Amino acid sequence: MSKFRTGLVIALITFIIVVSGNLMSLATMARPQVSPELSQAVLNMEKRLKNDFDTYFGRDLATVTQDPATIATSLAKISRSTGQKTAVLWVIPRANDLHLVLITPNQAPVVKDLPEARQELLLPVVEKFQREVSSPVVREKNFPAAQQLYRWIIAPFEAEYLQPQGIESLLFCLGSGVRTLPLAALFDGQQFLVENYALSRIPAFNLIKLTSKSLHRPRILAMGASEFRSLSPLPAVPVELNTIVQKVNTPRSAEFLNQDFTLENLKKQLRKTPFDIVHLATHAEFRPGTPNESFIQLWDQSLNLQDMDRMPWQKPMVDLLVLSACRTAVGDHQAELGFAGVALQAGVKSALASLWYVDDLGTLALMGEFYGQMSRFSTKGEALRQAQLHLLRGEVEVIQNTLHLSKADITLPSNLARSSTVNFRHPRYWAAFTMISSPW
Repeated sequence: MSKFRTGLVIALITFIIVVSGNLMSLATMARPQVSPELSQAVLNMEKRLKNDFDTYFGRDLATVTQDPATIATSLAKISRSTGQKTAVLWVIPRANDLHLVLITPNQAPVVKDLPEARQELLLPVVEKFQREVSSPVVREKNFPAAQQLYRWIIAPFEAEYLQPQGIESLLFCLGSGVRTLPLAALFDGQQFLVENYALSRIPAFNLIKLTSKSLHRPRILAMGASEFRSLSPLPAVPVELNTIVQKVNTPRSAEFLNQDFTLENLKKQLRKTPFDIVHLATHAEFRPGTPNESFIQLWDQSLNLQDMDRMPWQKPMVDLLVLSACRTAVGDHQAELGFAGVALQAGVKSALASLWYVDDLGTLALMGEFYGQMSRFSTKGEALRQAQLHLLRGEVEVIQNTLHLSKADITLPSNLARSSTVNFRHPRYWAAFTMISSPW
């Protein structure tokens, strides 16, 4: 071999070694250094959360494999693919303190333990907060409980970690007693949390899907009931279903109302078409006790939570299950597990549901905005955030027989018309709706 060729080969080998070394250095830099003790503590916390859901649903739901360093790199990867920088925050009430753990992309965990927010002091504030934001009677302007919870949960991280790192989306992994916290309405005295972050509640980081998918013009199965034998009517449901299908205007979307909203037809439609979104506009109750006590009401029967995993949601996997008229027994351990674990039990990627029953017009307003925003944003969580912001900012209102959305008007039937203007600024209209599991 000539000297020239030999030199060229040596130069090429050297180049490969240098590049490989640089890539390895970058990979090492991207994976944060976490002490074995802290790594094990976070893994144990994830396992305890998983075990809570395993016990409630009576089956082994997943395996906890991602340690905090892996979670940090997973967050970096999903942040790049969605264009939205995402962090996860564990909020775990304990007898002696409130245990908080934050992981941001490519960073080691940050742990804060607050004895001043220990369980016996925290839970009464949580109950007061629920009343402040959900009751149509309470007219609190400054939301003192919402501010106290903001100081305990968000403030310890915001100025030092969330803002400097440009975090735009927060995943909340919540412990017993706070799993049904209306996160969007946490208040810093000037702004609600939803004004600064897209929000989602997750059962555990190891229990959610990490893939992202654009839902531009998704195929939707929209089903619901406006009349019931023993439950209160939902007169806006026909308009809600029609609005959804028209808003998205996707071929192969389908709409079924009342007598056509049966268990057999739901199964038939799921097997027939690979729907991206299944929207169920009907009563859904998350109750104390076993998963058999919680249900979604269809026209002909109830579908209880225990049987959700027997439905053909996964052929292929439904990306989003929407339950637009939910009610949850707030503060009950089992009901909270059912609500937070509904996407997990069904085997769908994400769920969108309400923590308390929002009146028909408020639900119609939020859902109309959500589907209108979906094609404009890269994640479901951001589409929900934008819909909530439009209600909060007074850009959505009802004037007589017209619902004015931010970019469209909907003519209401006479049974939904109002003699006075209705706006939806108060948190009771928008803070109930929450993304569960993956927001992507």
